[in-house]
Amino acid sequence: MTTSTTPQSLERRLGPLDAAAIIVANVIGGGILFFPPGIAANVPDTWWFLSTWVAGGVLAFCGAMAYAELAALRPRAGGEYVYLREAYGSLAGFLTGWTSFVAGFAGAMAASAMIIPLYLDRFVPGAASSTPLLRIPLPYVAVTVSNQTIIAIVAVWLFALVHMRGVGPGRFVSNFLTILKVGALLVFIAMGLTMGGTTETTISATAGAVTATGWLQGLIVVMFVYSGWNAAAYMAEEVRNPGRNLPLALALGTAAVTLIYLLINVLYLSVIPIEELMTVKGSVLDVAAERLLGVRAGDIMGIVSLISLAAGINAWTFAGPRIYFAMARDGVFFPQAAHVHPRFKTPWIAVAAQAAWATVLIVTGSLDALGNYVAFAITLFAGVAVAAVFVLRRREPNAARPFKAVGYPVTPAIFVAFSILMVANAIYREPLSSGLGLLVIAAGIPVYWWFSRRRA
Repeated sequence: MTTSTTPQSLERRLGPLDAAAIIVANVIGGGILFFPPGIAANVPDTWWFLSTWVAGGVLAFCGAMAYAELAALRPRAGGEYVYLREAYGSLAGFLTGWTSFVAGFAGAMAASAMIIPLYLDRFVPGAASSTPLLRIPLPYVAVTVSNQTIIAIVAVWLFALVHMRGVGPGRFVSNFLTILKVGALLVFIAMGLTMGGTTETTISATAGAVTATGWLQGLIVVMFVYSGWNAAAYMAEEVRNPGRNLPLALALGTAAVTLIYLLINVLYLSVIPIEELMTVKGSVLDVAAERLLGVRAGDIMGIVSLISLAAGINAWTFAGPRIYFAMARDGVFFPQAAHVHPRFKTPWIAVAAQAAWATVLIVTGSLDALGNYVAFAITLFAGVAVAAVFVLRRREPNAARPFKAVGYPVTPAIFVAFSILMVANAIYREPLSSGLGLLVIAAGIPVYWWFSRRRA
């Protein structure tokens, strides 16, 4: 293992399809299985419900085009950490990286890993047991080890080891799981839309009035389900010819996800009227499959869900550590995280750090608290990052830009405007959880000062 403290770089080994696969795997995870009922509760009308998914796709594409310009301008590891640092200063960059580490990536990994035993239990009875095998009481929290947590931890570290081993193995696993996941979903969508009982009454159903604040609250959850559309930007330092391939990957990945999300929600509504969708507990995909294919569909959907969850964990393990690697290289994170493995050429310590924190979240049961502010923080920082396009255009008007955001200045302005509306609406409708989110983000300020003093 290297002990050098000099800045290190990562190898450019990813093509546009590799990067697009990372986006698809990042985005399509547990969110599309579990969040539609909550969105329907905020937007209880079929057409307005579907409009939030269309709006989410349009916003994701607008944001992706802005990220494409930023990534081509600054083709370095770290994504929005780099863009906020360049546009607003080191503290702003650190706070988005801090939030990504504390909740954004590790929290998503831990949550998906904890769901895996629930599906695995169908095939391995007892896998989902949460009965403590070991419990260690600590101040404010308790460390709990059970069958469920053991399986979740194994899943997290299995993918961590793959991505420590090299970009090649990580790329292979990412592409393989993405192809399996997307292929299975497309087959199910085709079967469902062919076999489903879609009628004009079903697709036009309404279960209540839709308000502007309710629609915006639904949209912020939709944007959380879309989160990951910018994943290729985190890998910018490892993408070949980033000025061309990163914009292509962001466009392809975002378009593919939008199409799949819209189709799968049409499928949901074709077999589950919106007034029933609002009350579904657990995976909507399982309910839709059972209505279409009968009780035997549970096993099929269990396998599809396991593949989807595994692909998500794999993608977050691929993308997230590049942020901490970039932060450490700048001296605002533990310096060991900037080490590149001398043989495998991966930020192996950053990968291990993310897996270790995900493990802490799993055994301490801290996921629910984090879930209160993850969507809010993602929306906030994505809006600020897209606004960096305007800042850097003004500050560096003559800089070489291999790619310029399509539709500038309208598309980034639309994204920023909707981000402001969604954040303001979240503060208005959910002041407690939004306030908690702001406090946890602000908790990164003393951490930043501590790292800054160490660097000095």
